[in-house]
This record gives sequence, structure tokens and C-alpha cells, in this order.
Amino acid sequence: MSTIHIIGAGLAGLSAAVQLARSGAQIVIHEGANQAGGRARSFYDRHLDRLIDNGNHLMLSGNYSVLNFLNLIRAETRLAGPGQAKFDFADLETGDFWSIDFNRGPVPLWVLYQNRRVPGTSMLDYLSGLKLLTAGDRSIASLFGDQGQMYRRFWEPFSVAVLNTAPDVAVARLLLPVIRETLAKGADYSKPLVAKVGLSDTFVDPALKWLSYRKVDVRMGRRISAVEDDGKRVTAIRTGKSKEVLGADDKVVMAVPANIAPTLVSGICAPDRFAPIVNAHFLVEGLDDTKLKSKMIGLVASPAHWLFVRDDIISVTVSAGHDLAGKPAADIAATIWPDIAKICGLDGREIPPVRIIKEHRATFQVTAEQLAKRPKTTTHLNNLVLAGDWTDTGLPATIEGAIRSGVSAAREIIK
Repeated sequence: MSTIHIIGAGLAGLSAAVQLARSGAQIVIHEGANQAGGRARSFYDRHLDRLIDNGNHLMLSGNYSVLNFLNLIRAETRLAGPGQAKFDFADLETGDFWSIDFNRGPVPLWVLYQNRRVPGTSMLDYLSGLKLLTAGDRSIASLFGDQGQMYRRFWEPFSVAVLNTAPDVAVARLLLPVIRETLAKGADYSKPLVAKVGLSDTFVDPALKWLSYRKVDVRMGRRISAVEDDGKRVTAIRTGKSKEVLGADDKVVMAVPANIAPTLVSGICAPDRFAPIVNAHFLVEGLDDTKLKSKMIGLVASPAHWLFVRDDIISVTVSAGHDLAGKPAADIAATIWPDIAKICGLDGREIPPVRIIKEHRATFQVTAEQLAKRPKTTTHLNNLVLAGDWTDTGLPATIEGAIRSGVSAAREIIK
């Protein structure tokens, strides 16, 4: 019986494994770390004495690949959200607080009502989104930068959150598939969703449990150091201590980060410029989250971009955080905490216990040059396919894109 080797147990690799296990394939997963999940995982932090996520991830109810994956692994109840397509924002410069509240159906009736629009915008401002249809390689700033509050309070925070790239260089057209699958379809597809307990509890642990029932061989702490080929197919995979020769019908799914893939297989093209994400987790003991305006707030005119509250942990995400990523953790906390305290009505003079997490290669930069380097699922080797949010999924580098890439890889293997 042939074997399918999956290199990498991030969400792309786990997604591929789940799809392939459904077909009855014999699967071996090789993961270099001692924990699955890649950038979407949880861990116990001794300093905070809490379980925290490596990073904050916001999903939407229109992310069908995410929902299908969770349904397959019996974890569909492990996402939580407000139950409506409502997004809260705060402007730290003006003190304004508002909500964008989508209506059901594809016709955006919500823009007709001033109290449901971004403050300082008119109904006609929202027609500017049609520019995305002919955007080409133009940036977010070049398309929308002259729109005043519409740019400052909508396009800029939205694009930075989705693309993790500064709006003056981020290619705007990559927002289009996200909008088409979610916001443009109305409230039923636009409800915000986050992991109820943590990313590992939602995505990783149920997937590993599901795979174990199907006798999938998951090998943790097994870093692949080389992939050998004869120019036509992969012939062997190596670790630092061993070599596994592949049979004539064996296949490989390579689901490693973009910076690793070209080092394992020559001839693989991949994005090579990356953008960081900085996450800060503040422990506020005795926090009464019922007194907060919202448990999820987008921030404008702040070094931080999104704020999430789970029990007594206030987590903050800084996308495209090039400036902060190079600073010491104490300086990052001191920069962010005053705004967080202000929004949450807390005393900002003393910084509470905090854990700063920097992902220096969180995603590839969404520039025209980097988009051209995204590879297809198939490769020049007939038994090797690629998976990962950096492959050409048509989406930005998100959880939805990672899971979808795994599905595509599995389909190619089965085909």
C-alpha cells in the first residue's frame, strides 16, 4: 500500500491529512516541533499562569473552509462570536466609538443609515469599493488614500488586518475575494468568530484526536532536513539522523513555511519577503469584562490594531508591526498599554503582567512582486504537492487560506 508523507503539522498539513484520511490513505505526518498547529497554536505561559494563543486570529462565518474543517473533526462548536455581523471600533485620537452593523442579504442596506456607518462617511463613500474590480497591482493607499475618514477608519484598518502589509504597498485586489466570500454576502457570512478556549483547543487537538482514530502516524519532533529527488519525483526524505526511501507509489505533501520550502526542494518558488505580527497578552486579574464596551474592538490612531478579551486576558494584535517587532518586550508593552487601559477604563499607570510574542515571518508581504512568487499546488515533481497559506490560494495568508490549501493538496494527491 502506498504512503502519503505530509511534512508539517500546521493547519495546512492537518487539513490535508484530514482530507486524505477520509479516503482511507495511509498517512505519515512529520513535524519538526513538539507541538502541532504552526502559528495557530496555544501554549501555557508560566509568567501569566494562563493558556494563551501564539497569535490572535479573527475568522468570519463565511470562511467555509474553516467551518467545513471543524465540522469534519467534530469541533464546530469551539468557535465563539457575538451572533451578529457587528464590528466595534474606537478612535484613540478623537475618542469616538462606533459599530459597523451588516444587514442580511447581499444588498448593503446598512450604509443607508448614518448610525450604522463609519462616523464621518457618507453613503457614496462606500461605492469606492468598486475600484477593487479594476485595481490591478495598485495599492490600498493609491486607491482609497484620498477618502479622508473612509480611508482612515475603514480601508486602512481593514486592509492591514487582512493583508498584514502597509497600505502604501499592499496590493488592493487581494481584498476582493475576502469581500466576495464574506462582507458582500451580508450578515450571515460576516459574523466575527474567534476560538472559544484557544486555537489548539479549536483546531489542533480535535484534528489530532480525529486522525488518531484513523491510525494516522503523527511523528512530532521530526524535522525534515532534506528532500531527495531524481528530477521527476521525490525519492527520499531525510532527518538529521535517518533517511526514509519512498516507494514507487508514495507521495509527499510539503506543508512547511515559505522560507523553508525552497531549502528542501530546489526549483520551488515561494515568497521571500515577510511582514511581522506582534501580539501582547496582558493579565488583568479581577477584570470585569461585563463592564467593557466590547470584547473585540478595532483600534484607530493607535499602535495596536485589534483588542480581544478572554476572561482576564486582554490580547492585542499589531499587524505589519515592523517598528515594534524590533523593540524589546518592555518597550512594546509600554507603548501599547496606555491605549488599552484607556479603552477598557483601567488605570494605565502600572503595566500588568504581560507576554509579548513576535512572529517576524507571520505572513508574506502582499506586494505585486511577492504575489508573483506564490506557487501552484502542483510542482515539477510528479509525486510532490505544496500546501500553505503562502501558496496561490487566491486568498491572503489567513487560517482560511491555510486550510483551503490543504484541501487543494489532498485533491491533487487523490487525483
